[in-house]
Amino acid sequence: MGKKRVIVIPKKIADAIKLHEGQKVRIIADVNNDRIIIRPIRDAIWLALHGKKIGRIMPKEIEEESLREQEKLSEH
Repeated sequence: MGKKRVIVIPKKIADAIKLHEGQKVRIIADVNNDRIIIRPIRDAIWLALHGKKIGRIMPKEIEEESLREQEKLSEH
């Protein structure tokens, strides 16, 4: 830790958790166990590409929904 309490994360560790320069992180103080936990805050695009998938949608379903929405818009 530096004079201004700056902590440098070793490259191997940053690479292992896919942490990049400028990325936001959440810092958690676990005072009961005398440790600091640093977790990357993932943006929506990262989560869409790499995050846990909670549902499936087929292209046909997307097309059907698109057509329904287009019909609603054309009625106005």
